[in-house]
Amino acid sequence: MTALSLERVTHAFGGRTALDGFSLTVAPGQVTALVGLNGAGKTTALRALTGRLHPERGTVRVLGHDPSRLPRAVAARFGHVVGGPLVQPELTVTENLWCAALLHGLPRRRAAEAAHEAVDRLGLAPWRDARARALSAGNHQRLGIACATLHHPAAVVLDEPTSALNPQGVVLVRGLVRDLADRGAAVLVSSHHLDEVARVAAEVVVLHAGRDVGRLEPGDAGTGGCGGASIEQRFFAMVLDADTGRAA
Repeated sequence: MTALSLERVTHAFGGRTALDGFSLTVAPGQVTALVGLNGAGKTTALRALTGRLHPERGTVRVLGHDPSRLPRAVAARFGHVVGGPLVQPELTVTENLWCAALLHGLPRRRAAEAAHEAVDRLGLAPWRDARARALSAGNHQRLGIACATLHHPAAVVLDEPTSALNPQGVVLVRGLVRDLADRGAAVLVSSHHLDEVARVAAEVVVLHAGRDVGRLEPGDAGTGGCGGASIEQRFFAMVLDADTGRAA
């Protein structure tokens, strides 16, 4: 079963098309990256998957259900960070994690264990008793990702998960994403960091002007296929070809 899917989704804002018949599927155990320039439609696609936006046309499914009306048991198997981490600033790191675990349906004892494990997994131990409002941007982002994934969800959507992170944080989140997929989760990651997603994704989907314009082969971030061209060069060539085709 496909865990995350958009089928021929179209949506516009004030006459500007954000998605134009866009389709995407992510299977269990797979990491898919969605890449594109600013305004390509990535966040619109992710908002549709999290039920925050109802597209004008098309079908969106999370674990087989409409994301705007997920049954409680299905919602408990979903994790996402889109549009900023869902973290309570007055609570400590540990308290935020414990509350997130309870909200995702974990029993109280298991919630405490999951919070402890997430602190260690995301490198947050030095700040476990700090209030979220006192965290740096990078640690705040790590906390949000930890809150969204500590229950080992079956489907995960992460918007720019490494944007504010230092190299250590990037490595930790990279390991977390791989571990989630190894446990059978379908993971969709939106990012501007082509070199980073090439290290973790099985499929890299290029979105441009609301349309799927092709796939980039993941692998080495520096040089790879296509005659040794870097993934950045391949990306920009694909975008240019798409623009040229539309103008023709």
